[in-house]
Amino acid sequence: MNVASDILIIGSGIIGLSLAVELRRRGASVTVLSRDFKQAAAHAAAGMLAPQAENLPPSPMLDLCLRSRALYPEWVQTLEELTGAIALYWDCGILAPVYADQAPNELSNNGVVSHWLDKDAIAQLQPGLSSDVIGGYWYPEDAQVDNRALAQVLWLAAQNLGVDIREGVIVEEIQHQADRVVIVKTSAGDFSAQHYVLATGAWSNQFLSLPVYPKKGQMLSLQVPVNKYNHQAITEKLPLQRVLFGSEIYIVPRQDGRIVLGATSEEVGFEPNNTPAGIQKLLTAAIRLFPQLADFSIQELWWGFRPTTPDELPILGRSAYENLTIATGHYRNGILLAPITAVLLADMIMQQQVDPLLSYFHYSRF
Repeated sequence: MNVASDILIIGSGIIGLSLAVELRRRGASVTVLSRDFKQAAAHAAAGMLAPQAENLPPSPMLDLCLRSRALYPEWVQTLEELTGAIALYWDCGILAPVYADQAPNELSNNGVVSHWLDKDAIAQLQPGLSSDVIGGYWYPEDAQVDNRALAQVLWLAAQNLGVDIREGVIVEEIQHQADRVVIVKTSAGDFSAQHYVLATGAWSNQFLSLPVYPKKGQMLSLQVPVNKYNHQAITEKLPLQRVLFGSEIYIVPRQDGRIVLGATSEEVGFEPNNTPAGIQKLLTAAIRLFPQLADFSIQELWWGFRPTTPDELPILGRSAYENLTIATGHYRNGILLAPITAVLLADMIMQQQVDPLLSYFHYSRF
């Protein structure tokens, strides 16, 4: 029998690791069971922190996202101080261009901070946009983080704090008696703890009866052309200085000259691999929005599985078992919601303080 002392977290994605770090910083002993860290959805994301550009309506979800975005700068700074590594957070703002066949009022700002830019103004803010763009919304408070760098920083932070991470462990069953979980059976033996957290993303319904299913997203990255004289990326003159959030594409520039394009949204179960149709769709939409991308080199193709629920909102908080907490179903916003998920669930687990916002994301709504 493996004893996980205080808290056992099933899942080593962005949510599981964020919560592990938060709980450990508050003094709990924490074990994380990780089937395959590299398969976590965090590695396949684009890292946009875009509650405003996503045009979320006034709702508890918007409140949750805005609160989490507000936590990001200090949260990232703390992680970087714990590890000496860099998460590459960039408060670059997000631009949502509009074509002539889109009605601007369909992209209203819902009372959050944004600015409508006409054709001339948007071209001045971001040169190189398609001539089809008639204007757009500028969201200066939205941002981005390099999701892969963040995942590595979180992993290092958890290790440095003394979280017991068990990599390569396959969870087989969560056993319970009455209203309490008693054992988690795995390929590495049985684990027990005082409290358990399920944070297994798109795979969550393999362990609990939850309406969580995968939505596959295909993505690719391009590389800004190198300077033919010194063979180094012209990072000081990146053609894109902010995220472009289009109607069928998002284009996320990194400070190292990489440009991420995403993402398809496919209900194909856990069907792996990229497809010609998926990649063509992304490239066509990206080149229409920012034509010079047509001449950039393709760097990498990949895919991932977003954990989705019927209402596309996360499932957070208490479960049917008094010592099991749920943290799953974050869909497109796992990176954005990592810090607020960690704080609210750590408050609940450690101090029995339940934020009223959590009631909107309880599993019982289904």
